[in-house]
Amino acid sequence: MRCPYCNVDNDRVVDSRSSDDGSAIRRRRECSSCKERYTTYERLEDVSLKVIKKNGEREPFSREKIRQGLEKACWKRPISADQINNVVNSIENAIRDQNEMEVSSGLLGEMVMERLQQIDQVAFVRFASVYREFKDVRDFVEQVRPMLRGDSRRTQPID
Repeated sequence: MRCPYCNVDNDRVVDSRSSDDGSAIRRRRECSSCKERYTTYERLEDVSLKVIKKNGEREPFSREKIRQGLEKACWKRPISADQINNVVNSIENAIRDQNEMEVSSGLLGEMVMERLQQIDQVAFVRFASVYREFKDVRDFVEQVRPMLRGDSRRTQPID
């Protein structure tokens, strides 16, 4: 494993433990060169799960794509890396629990929005504005209106 600080390939494992949900092994490592510590995760690789995109193409499921979308939505918001990891784990576990070989990108987007709405409304609106492809301010207002009223119902999809 290359150190993310000095790029030297010489480290040692300081601590190993199972993640909260048991889906990964968390390893704390220390670089033998610069002595910095960092965390890595070891997961079972499963290449069989495919995502069906809007245009009908199929591609392998990627935790990283979900994480990147969440990180963009949560930029400069009071949301920790652990919260983002928990959302990614929750979505991946929910998909795998369905025992399906394919999942639509639409379902993934809805799952992300559902979880973001519970964590941070600004991050939710950021994600929704990209995911739902708002065309103008009216689309934005329709998405936010239930939150402004304190309505606990889910927001409605935009046509």
